[in-house]
Amino acid sequence: MSFPKKGKFFPDGEANGGGSSLKDVRFAGEIAAALKRSLGSTHASVKTAAAWTGANERTAKNWFSGRYGPSGEHLVALARNSDDVLHAFLSMAGRADLIASVKLTHAEHAIEDLLVAIKIIKAK
Repeated sequence: MSFPKKGKFFPDGEANGGGSSLKDVRFAGEIAAALKRSLGSTHASVKTAAAWTGANERTAKNWFSGRYGPSGEHLVALARNSDDVLHAFLSMAGRADLIASVKLTHAEHAIEDLLVAIKIIKAK
């Protein structure tokens, strides 16, 4: 058995980490679905996610396809910019209670913005 000219895995994809566990596939799929809900499925969406994270567009494209999931800094950057990614992450971490807290914070900000707008209208 010989190694392929490119890549670090055996041709059968199982040795040296080539196989994906069910958890890896679920994680990548959840993040892909969250990215698509948040940004859509266009090439511009891939560019946006790449810009948010500083990752290569090919890497971001793999996230959207669910082939691979983001790791470390990239996941943090995606969660910082996308509520859908944050919610997916919290849900997978078993912290659905924090999702309600995030939504409540957004509602508070929206109410504050609405009150400011009302005050501006009344002042006229």
